[in-house]
Amino acid sequence: MSRIEGLLKAYAEFVGQPWPRNLAAAEKVWFAVYDPPQERRLLFRIPEFEAVTRKAGHGWRCVDISDLFARWMARHKYREAYFDDPEAMELSLHDFAAAVAAHLATALTAPDADEQTVVALSGVGTLFGLARMSDVLERVMPSIRGRLLVFFPGQYENSQYRLFDAREGWNYLAVPITAKNGD
Repeated sequence: MSRIEGLLKAYAEFVGQPWPRNLAAAEKVWFAVYDPPQERRLLFRIPEFEAVTRKAGHGWRCVDISDLFARWMARHKYREAYFDDPEAMELSLHDFAAAVAAHLATALTAPDADEQTVVALSGVGTLFGLARMSDVLERVMPSIRGRLLVFFPGQYENSQYRLFDAREGWNYLAVPITAKNGD
């Protein structure tokens, strides 16, 4: 069994369990953690994550932020200046994190994203070097009604999440979902 199959199996078992109602927002966030080289395999299998979610009786919405930076930059009034001097863009990256959070909050609060819906977030690797996932999550906490499933290309170890295993980890209360050892 491949690691992605193991992750899908672990997720299917997890999503099929009863959902407690009175959780803190951070406890409504699930991280499906996988090795970054498995990104394309995981993206190909997202419809299977949707299928097991629906089979468990829950709704599904998928939000892909892979091209969000390009769309944000295309609309930015200083984009030409940033192309000439990319280091000048650093001050605007806080605005980019806010734009990512606003985009995600829109999906989390959509009429079809109720308390029984999984909103799945893919493409978080594109945030690397531009925005911190922890910052985005803090901004969307009040918007989570059901569950937020983050497809996370990185590592989870000792309660620490590390995007691409390249940045210092951060401790977060999200529920980790990982492929079982030996799978």
